[in-house]
Amino acid sequence: MIYVNTILYKVPRPAEAAVKWSAPHTGIGSDGLVLIGESHLPEADYSMRIFNADGSEAMMCGNAARCIGKYLYEKGITCKTGIRLLTLSGIKVLKLHLDNAGNTVEAVTVDMGEPVLSDKGLLGIGDGAMTESTLGALDTEFVGTFVSMGNPHFVVFVDNINQVDVARYGMILENHPVFPQRCNIEFAQLLGGGCIRVRVWERGSGITMACGTGACAAAVAAALTKRAGRKSDIAMDGGTLSVEWDGDNGHVYMTGPAAFVFEGEVAL
Repeated sequence: MIYVNTILYKVPRPAEAAVKWSAPHTGIGSDGLVLIGESHLPEADYSMRIFNADGSEAMMCGNAARCIGKYLYEKGITCKTGIRLLTLSGIKVLKLHLDNAGNTVEAVTVDMGEPVLSDKGLLGIGDGAMTESTLGALDTEFVGTFVSMGNPHFVVFVDNINQVDVARYGMILENHPVFPQRCNIEFAQLLGGGCIRVRVWERGSGITMACGTGACAAAVAAALTKRAGRKSDIAMDGGTLSVEWDGDNGHVYMTGPAAFVFEGEVAL
C-alpha cells in the first residue's frame, strides 16, 4: 500500500490518485492508497482512509492499520504505544510492541472488534447470514462462510490451495449477485498445528499478498465451522499473522509485523 501523511500533505482527489499511483507499470504499483490524518472525533487520536486500486473506498484494512501504527511512532508523530485509529468501520485500537531499546515497532496488535456474521446490506439473501453455503462460479461450486470484519468476506476452505485459480474464481465470486456491495474472497487450506494457508482476492484490488481483515475472517470462519480453535496463525503470500477470537469479549485481535519499503515524493 501507498501511505500519505495528510496532516502534512493534502491529496485533493484521493480516488483518482489511488488509480494513477497504484498502476503497476505507469505508477508506483500498489494495492491502493492509505491516507493518515487527524481525527475529527476526540475519542480517536488519528484517522485512516483507504482507497483501492480501482478508486473505490474501503471500510477497513487491518494491515494498513498496523503500518500506520509503526509510521506514527517511528516518525516521532506520537510517543503512544496505544493508538486509537478512526476508520469508516469505527475506532480501532492499536497496541505497539517495541524492541528492547524502545525505538522500533516490531509488531502491532489491532483490536478488530467483533466479527459480524449477519448483515443484510452486505449479503442479499435470507437473514443476511451464510455459513457453509454454496455459491457457483463458472464451472465450480464453492462452499464458504460469510464474515464481516468491517468489510465483507467469503471464506472458502479447500483441500489444495495451489490448485485454485484465485484470479479466475475470485473475480466471479467478488461480483456474485448475493453480494450487493461486492465481496472479498479468501481461499483457505488447513495446514495443521493451528496454521491456515490463505490466498486473497480483494474487492477492488484483485490478488493481494496479504489482507488483515481477510486473515481475521478466515480465522473466525475456521473457528465457527469447528475446523480450528480460537487462535490461528494465518500464512499469506506476504507473511504470517496471528489471530485470536477472544471467547470473553468476542473481539478479534490480529498481531503481525510492519516494515518500511521506501519513501518518495509524488507531484500532484
